[in-house]
Amino acid sequence: MNKNLISIRDTSTEDIDLIIKTALSFKEVLGRDIKKVPTLRGKTAVNLFFEPSTRTKTSFELAQKRLSTDVINFTVPTSSVVKGESLFDTIRTIEAYGVDFIIIRHASSGVPYLVSRFARASIINAGDGINEHPTQALLDAFTIIEKKGAIAGLKIAIIGDIFHSRVAKSNIYCLTRLGAKVRLIAPKTFLPKGIENEDVEIYNDLNMGISGVDVIMVLRIQKERQGSGFFSTPEEYFRFWGLTRKKMAAAAPDVIVMHPGPMNRGIEIASSVADSEHSVIYDQVLNGLAIRMAVLYLLSGARP
Repeated sequence: MNKNLISIRDTSTEDIDLIIKTALSFKEVLGRDIKKVPTLRGKTAVNLFFEPSTRTKTSFELAQKRLSTDVINFTVPTSSVVKGESLFDTIRTIEAYGVDFIIIRHASSGVPYLVSRFARASIINAGDGINEHPTQALLDAFTIIEKKGAIAGLKIAIIGDIFHSRVAKSNIYCLTRLGAKVRLIAPKTFLPKGIENEDVEIYNDLNMGISGVDVIMVLRIQKERQGSGFFSTPEEYFRFWGLTRKKMAAAAPDVIVMHPGPMNRGIEIASSVADSEHSVIYDQVLNGLAIRMAVLYLLSGARP
């Protein structure tokens, strides 16, 4: 693998397969009574999150600790960033301690790539603006393979705010690369310009879009990245685009339902779906831990 994980688009199919295969081994470790291994003892990781996070941040921190990595959680509101320190100087300061990994989440697209141009440590993109979220796509692919056996040939529907979703973009690149037939289902206002040039099918009708699909991936409405005019009211959005058990009837009988979280219950997904036998949402959380352990392990230069 390369030194960094910035983008799924720039990650080879071979490396995607390697990460997923390695994650499978680490998931077995997570099932043991003693879950901690000395694999990365002596390594140091900094979690540099400029945006709020529950799943990604805790998952990376726990993955680091499971691998015996020393961890520093950088808290922006109590750092010199609020005094005007530049991103360049912040990274240089962190690197002066001899860290091995810097995990970055930032509201601006392209920041992890920019940092990778001058940083010595391995850079992992934990989500940059509306661009990409590579480890989320990897854990989603791992979960689908675990539940369905393979991805090639599956019909996978991604529903919702695709325009603002870095998760959607990384999943489109990852799942189509692995042979899935990806459908995007959204109002026209939630479709990014040029998306028709990707290897996807586009639907503006939810019932038609989920007909016969094997996997449904529901996306959060990202109010913090939106202006006005994307949709009228949450109630109207749920009426036409929210996933309910009644609407799911058009999908394959053994369909699985995914969501990267956090969920807006009653807006993009009904609780009766999120908590149903079709839901693998909390399997995604556990698999995220295994995937992030695998990424850290492989970026360290180790091989399974």
